[in-house]
Amino acid sequence: MGSRRNFLYGSVALGTLWGCTRSENPTVEPPPSLVSLTGAGATLPAPLYFKWFQEYNKLFPNVQVSYQSIGSVAGVRQFQTQTVDFGASDVGMTPEEIKQVDRGVIMLPVTIGSIVLAYNLPGITDLKLSRATYGELFLGKIKRWNDPLIQQDNPGMDLPDQEIFVIRRSDASGTTGIFTQHLSAINPEWQERVGSGTAVEWPEGTIGSRGNEGVTAQVSQQVGTIGYLESTYAMQNKLSTAKLENKSGNYLRSDTATVTEAISTLELPDNLLGFIPDPPGANAYPIVTYSWILVYKTYNDSTQSRALKDVLSWCLTTGQQFAEELSFVPLSSQLVPRVQSALAQVMP
Repeated sequence: MGSRRNFLYGSVALGTLWGCTRSENPTVEPPPSLVSLTGAGATLPAPLYFKWFQEYNKLFPNVQVSYQSIGSVAGVRQFQTQTVDFGASDVGMTPEEIKQVDRGVIMLPVTIGSIVLAYNLPGITDLKLSRATYGELFLGKIKRWNDPLIQQDNPGMDLPDQEIFVIRRSDASGTTGIFTQHLSAINPEWQERVGSGTAVEWPEGTIGSRGNEGVTAQVSQQVGTIGYLESTYAMQNKLSTAKLENKSGNYLRSDTATVTEAISTLELPDNLLGFIPDPPGANAYPIVTYSWILVYKTYNDSTQSRALKDVLSWCLTTGQQFAEELSFVPLSSQLVPRVQSALAQVMP
């Protein structure tokens, strides 16, 4: 298991590349002086962002990137107030939010993640949860692990008579937005009672924790817990994750193949923002999302904008090779050129 400090982080300043364009093997030229870039937002893709910045640092340290993993909503807020050079969100920005940014907004999908249900139940390593069951569970209707609905999903499994503690995000969160979109798509009662959004009125009895990092810590430490979080956090902390029933009735875990099949049916529109709350496909994992980096259309400092474009261009090409080792899925070869074209619109 990786040490907790690897994932329960706040911010970091690391090196990037100068002069890196779309080439897989760019010629690196030193910038005239130190260039600093700051970003903030989503916790879901943060493990990959930190990996990218670490790899940049091995190549060239003269451009420093500081990224704060503070949640999608907080990241959008900082991006709107122009206190950062880029933002990050798992749900992008609404037209109303974009109108508040006079410098213009470009939303760049840079990776694909998935949301898992991680649980702490010693001795139980192959739990299955049907769509009906985990919908009822997060509605607060299932109180104990040996509930008949869970037992029906897991015939022959010796489930304990143990109280269930449902862990959810306490902060406004893109992860919550994606998860509640999915629950609204598969459970009519959830849609009517709770709905979807980055912050919702959770059913009574759920326990809030801040960030994917906080949910990870809570599930790691307390027996009987279950919570939704980005798959990398579960993998790195060796948490058990449930097999979830997909739209085709198959029980699947998140992996490269199941996430790739799920996202492959989503065609992004011109603004590159789109969602698939309940993907079809026999081998499609049910809860997946793109994650977006938010950049301004115009920057006042050409040196800074050049550095940012070089960094992100590297992330879209060479950097994609680091996705799978952290439980993310690389962008498709068809999508990358579209994202590069959007990035090229950044001025100057």
